[in-house]
Amino acid sequence: MELDIVQIHEIIPHRYPFLLVDKIVDFVPGEWARGIKCVSANEAHFVGHFPGHPVMPGVLILEALAQTGAVAILSMPENRGKTALFGGVKFARFRRQVVPGDVLELYCGEMTFRDAAGFGTAVAKVNGKVAAQAELSFVVS
Repeated sequence: MELDIVQIHEIIPHRYPFLLVDKIVDFVPGEWARGIKCVSANEAHFVGHFPGHPVMPGVLILEALAQTGAVAILSMPENRGKTALFGGVKFARFRRQVVPGDVLELYCGEMTFRDAAGFGTAVAKVNGKVAAQAELSFVVS
């Protein structure tokens, strides 16, 4: 099932300039989601990160992955209208730079839940090559 930006707005509360998912290309509520982030030179963080050599900050890549996972979590009927807060990051690894013009392929899946907490494995790729990966945790409130 595909979601456009209007449908993403209906599920997660993030808005410009901090909405970092342009499209959900497929997902299964509570299990996994795949998203796309089109990285543009017009994004404000490139002004200072780094002048003359723009690189998307790793923390924003992790946030984009978390937002993708939040779509999977918050699309579950019991979580509609709630907020998924970032609970933590484990084993984060950055494998390649993400630069303007890249299309960031986002995946968050292998979801498990314990009480109000959710956990998932996340991978960001560019042209099929891993740019970043981590284990993420969420708190649903």
